Amino acid sequence: MAQIQPRKPRRRAVRYGVPVAVAGVAAATVGLVPALASTGDPDLPKITAEDLVAKVAASDVDQLSGTVRVKTDLGLPSLPGGGGSGGFGGGAHGSGSADGVEGKAGQQDASPGKKLSELASGEHLLRFAADGPDKQRVSIMEDAAEYSLVHSGRDLWAYDSGSNAAWHAEAPEGGGRGKHDGPAGPDAVTPQKAAKQLLKNLDSSTSVAVDGTAKVAGRDAYQLVVKPKGANDSTIESVRIAVDADKGLPLRFTVHPKKGGDPAIDVAYTKVDFGKPDASSFTFRPPKDAEVTEAKPDRKSDGDRRAPKGPGGLSGLELLGGSAGDWGKVATFDSGMPGGPGGGKSGGDKRAEELLDNFTDKVKGDFGTGRVFSTRLVNALMTEDGQVYVGAVTKEGLVKAADEHVGAE
Repeated sequence: MAQIQPRKPRRRAVRYGVPVAVAGVAAATVGLVPALASTGDPDLPKITAEDLVAKVAASDVDQLSGTVRVKTDLGLPSLPGGGGSGGFGGGAHGSGSADGVEGKAGQQDASPGKKLSELASGEHLLRFAADGPDKQRVSIMEDAAEYSLVHSGRDLWAYDSGSNAAWHAEAPEGGGRGKHDGPAGPDAVTPQKAAKQLLKNLDSSTSVAVDGTAKVAGRDAYQLVVKPKGANDSTIESVRIAVDADKGLPLRFTVHPKKGGDPAIDVAYTKVDFGKPDASSFTFRPPKDAEVTEAKPDRKSDGDRRAPKGPGGLSGLELLGGSAGDWGKVATFDSGMPGGPGGGKSGGDKRAEELLDNFTDKVKGDFGTGRVFSTRLVNALMTEDGQVYVGAVTKEGLVKAADEHVGAE
């Protein structure tokens, strides 16, 4: 799916950029430390970490269906009047969208960027099916509604039953058969997508070991543990991946923060079937009375072509190096909000400043002044000139990255 740069509002881009950055920064590259699987239940042949990583890379499972449980606990605060994630019932939305849609007042928004961002908190149950790279479907089940994202060939459909709203995008010709770029495909919320992204590039900043076995969705699995090495600014303690012993398919992906407690991210199959899904799973036509929104094609201006784009279509996004390979990487972009949160140096609204004081920390550095918004896994710094730095790194790591970025300009 082509990524379309959001026009407005900028505040919304920053808000939804945090969950998107979790996936991008947590997908740090890793290095190899061969280790033997410890005795566990089930009893499986011993395997080295190197061979297990190779097994994941060679996994060619194209056909499967099953249910996926997503549990996310980033420690995001509830903001007064923020609306929260709500349900999937929709409602009136203002103009602007992270998926290339310029909405109108009162228009229902079924675009996948917004809906998938709701998975950034709480527990959700999903149904997933795939029949090759061109046919995929995921349905997010809620108490009173269902949200489905269906990829079939060049078409990508989304449908929200709660608001009877649909969204459609078509892959451009010449972009590869059925190719949809971007983080909002149906497989974006599966353990195998997260694990393969994490393991696709390996470097010496990470240790990898096999740590026992497990049963996941009734399948025998090896447990692969990935950790950053040495002293670093990463907020991640470890990532644990349960790998199907027969198929090599990651069945569970769990991120443990250094702050301890429950996993910050836990994505796992609860049921899985490797048979061919019914063809009807990948056909979709919106109901006759549904409100359908067509995504706008990605027609870049000359200025847009000069500006690199990152996750979510953010213009001018850069990735800065970190203290421990990609574990310490920080994404930075211009939010388009000079003065930063709270109105900048002039003070802004006093009540807004007091509210910001409750859930952000003021920081100073060579970059000037700014505020850090913290979760258990991801931290974000916005400077007084509107530059944003975000990553799975500590507050001190963000300040260091901002100082180095300013010094390099």
